Formats: sequence, structure tokens, C-alpha cells
Amino acid sequence: MNKNNEPEIIIIGAGLTGLTIGYYLAKAGKKVLLIEKEDRVGGVINTVKEDGFTYESGPNTGTVSTPELVAMFDDLHGLVKPEIANPAANNRWILKYGKWYPLPSGFFQGVTTPLFTVKDKLRIMGEPFRRPGNNPVETVADMVVRRLGRSFLDYAVDPFISGIYAGDPGRLVTRYALPKLYKLEQDYGSFIRGALKKRKEPKTESEKKATREVFSVKGGLKGLIDGMYHETGPENIITGCSGIGVKPDKNGFITRFRNKDDKEVQITSKFIVTTTGAYVLPSILPFINENDLQRITSLHYAGVVQVVAAYHSWEGIKLNAFGGLIPSLENRRILGILFPSTLFEGRAPEKGAILSVFLGGVKNPDIIDMSDSEITQIVLQEIRDTLKCFGNPDLLRIFRYDNAIAQYEKDSGDRLEAIDQIQQKYQGLVLAGNIRDGIGIADRVKQGRKIADMLIDRDPLRV
Repeated sequence: MNKNNEPEIIIIGAGLTGLTIGYYLAKAGKKVLLIEKEDRVGGVINTVKEDGFTYESGPNTGTVSTPELVAMFDDLHGLVKPEIANPAANNRWILKYGKWYPLPSGFFQGVTTPLFTVKDKLRIMGEPFRRPGNNPVETVADMVVRRLGRSFLDYAVDPFISGIYAGDPGRLVTRYALPKLYKLEQDYGSFIRGALKKRKEPKTESEKKATREVFSVKGGLKGLIDGMYHETGPENIITGCSGIGVKPDKNGFITRFRNKDDKEVQITSKFIVTTTGAYVLPSILPFINENDLQRITSLHYAGVVQVVAAYHSWEGIKLNAFGGLIPSLENRRILGILFPSTLFEGRAPEKGAILSVFLGGVKNPDIIDMSDSEITQIVLQEIRDTLKCFGNPDLLRIFRYDNAIAQYEKDSGDRLEAIDQIQQKYQGLVLAGNIRDGIGIADRVKQGRKIADMLIDRDPLRV
């Protein structure tokens, strides 16, 4: 690469976080280069069109929960068309004793639902008057039981955590995994009182647009990736890279890698941003003290299997919901089932259906090592038992992710401290990605936009 064309900023990883950073830096006129080990961009986000079906091999949906995500859609107007989910998405099923019940969304449903015990329904009346907790590393499970009761944990929070995090509420720490919930108690003393007061607080116009609605993109989430790729500029992205390594230099950092032609490339830049999983960092940043890096690489990831089962003609129960979540107490072999063809138009033939079935997670780690035939058998049996569809799908695809979802457990505080100390020591190095700041699509876009703004201001220490 010509010295005059060398980038000021190198981003390692062209998943959603890296692309967001790269897009906004390129938009601001910065010389930026994204380096990606895979042969395509987007990370785990990918949309497949096959046999009349459109399905996701990674994340299926996002939530319009941050102003930064809304702003990105505005910035990509004309290239990316967000699609808000069918109102049926507001209906979320929970399995109890083999039968689906809607997760309550209001007072009347909360009082009449069979999901929660009478004792806990009465107990919730006192929630606004309970004292806030004072344990900064209290788990989600302990917090929910303390404030709401055991049945709320078992039949609301546990399946939610399994569905979103593929995690264990007894291990995830509320402060890091569900920071908004943690702040409601800390700032207002109560979930209920805090939620009511938050509704009345004035909001900016951009905050009003963060509706928390479920979304995808017309034609699938890959459309978001394609839009950012186009606007960032293919000339600013190199895919198919191997042996990526970085070392400090008097002018910043030297990055070495082999391109898809197996030629060695060396580039000097002032800034380096990593957006990879924690487990990749030792090979990329060998110059960092092993003990310091260990505080980051100890981050636990849940392995997840996603199975797409598609039907040209659906003969099971009516799928008028976002999907169904499975509490641990039900002792099923799956975490939950999402109904993408209910949520978004054109995903399946008119009388057909697509299911995204999720297995594995923290509580069932052995499933990811099962054979395809074993996984298929489990999934088909669960569909028969829970959705009453006894025919075989017309299309079935299995996707395995060994390091799918970062688990923000009790070591999170130490990890965040280590990240800060490393960035302070190596000026111009930014450690980003799912090692901090959340796991959802909106979280990744928010972090990416924040980092881009800091680099545009040439002050990464504010990240």
C-alpha cells in the first residue's frame, strides 16, 4: 500500500460493530481500513433466500431501542428500508405444563395469567415500596426473586434470558447484562415507580423515535449490512485476511496480515480498533501483558445452535405471536422458537411458515456437539409437541455458533477495568465489540457510532 494512501484508522473485524464505525468514519472523510478474516462482511448477520423462503442464519430481529439506530436508518435512507414487525410481535408466548400462555403486557393480564402464583401477584403490589438492593454484582435471578417473587423468575425472566442471552439468570449480573433494569431500581428505588416516572420525563425528538419496536429490514437483515458496505466503500474493506497481528510503533501501530492471495501486507496507522470476540484478542494483540489480557479473555460465551425449519404449507397451531420461549422448569430440549414469517412479509409462501428454533446455551452446552441427525430429531419432536405440526418441514438448515453470545457475569467489572487500563497504556488502541456495551443490534450500532465520533474528534480515550 502506498504510504500516502495508508489509513489513519484500522478496524479489525467487519461485523456490525466494525461496519458501523467504518461507515461513520468514511462519511466524515477519514482514511479508514476494515480487515476481516471471513470472505464476506456482516459477521453472524446473513440472510438466505432459498426455495421460496427468506430466512436469517444469525440474528432474526432487532429492537428500535436507541437513537443511534434510528439515526443510522435515517442516514442510510434510500439504501436500507427498516421493516417494523407485525403487531403480533407484541404477543410473546411462554410454555407452562406443555401449554402456551401470553406473557402479560398489562395489569389485567398480570392478575389473571396462570404463569405466576397468587402469592407473587399479591407480592408485586409491594414492589414500589421495597428498598433498593446494594449489591453491585447481584445476579438477575436474585434481583427478580427479591423484588417480584420466584414465579416471575421462573416464568418470565428465566425464559427471556434463555431467549435473548442463551444464558442463566443465576449467573448474569443485572448491572452489566440488564443495565436499564438495574438503573430503574438504583435511580428510582423500584421497577414500577421508575418505569412510570421514565414515561413522564421529557424526551428529545431522537429519543422519541426509539420506540422499542421489533424490526428487521425489507428483504432481510443482510440489507443493513449491504447498505453500510456500499457507503463505507468496498475499497476500504479487505476480506479473507489471515494471521492478523498488531504491534506498537513510534508512529502508532503496525498491522500485519496475509490477504486472500496469501501475500503478506504491512500497514502503519495511528489508531487500531478491535471488534472481535475476546477469545481472538491474544493472537491479534500479542504485545499486551498476558495477565491483563486474561481479564478480558475470561469472558464466557454461550454456544448456540439455530435450526431453520420452513414449510410450504403450515398445519400446526396458528402462529400469531413473536414466538415461544421455554422456561428451564419445563425441561424441554430447546430454548425457544421464533416465528419470522409471522413477523415480516414475504418470508414464506402465503400458507407457509418459517420457524427459527434455538438450542444449547449456557444450560445445555453439550447440544452444540451433537450430530445433525440428533439435532434434527430433537427439533422435529419439539415442534410436534409444542406447535402440533406433525409433518416434516420442506427445508431444514442447521447453523452452529460456538461463541454466539457473550455472558456478562460477575467478572464483568474486572474486564471493563482491564479494557480501560489497556487503552490508557496504549494510546490509540480501542477495544470494542461484544466484550462490552451490550449484545443486541441496537447496542452494537450505539457503540460503533460512539467510537466513530470519538475518533473523528481524535480522542479515543473518551470511548
